[in-house]
Amino acid sequence: MIDFNNKSFFKMKQDPEYGMKVNDLLIPGETIVSSYRSMRDGVVFTNKRIIAVNVQGFTGSKKDYTSLPYKNIVAYSVETSGTLDLDSELEIYFSALGKVRFEFTGRTNIVEIARIISERIF
Repeated sequence: MIDFNNKSFFKMKQDPEYGMKVNDLLIPGETIVSSYRSMRDGVVFTNKRIIAVNVQGFTGSKKDYTSLPYKNIVAYSVETSGTLDLDSELEIYFSALGKVRFEFTGRTNIVEIARIISERIF
């Protein structure tokens, strides 16, 4: 599992093709809603969960997939980009896991991500 306390994800930007990296993990009825990537790592939001992808090693052939079900979210926080700080952030608090933090580029519609999460946890 990804160590979210010591792992810092690079700032991610939306990349619809990145979601294909998790196609083999999807269960029947699960669809990709949105996907984001940094240089190698990424995060995929489906209609059932969030899948964090940590690409490891020199060649990138080793990958760690962490499944974060929406049903385990107890709270979340978004920070939108501003005039001088162009990046946005998402912090999600999971029962039994704790805080997971993702950073996005300023062009990312963080409010849309918050809506996706809200629709699935309420």
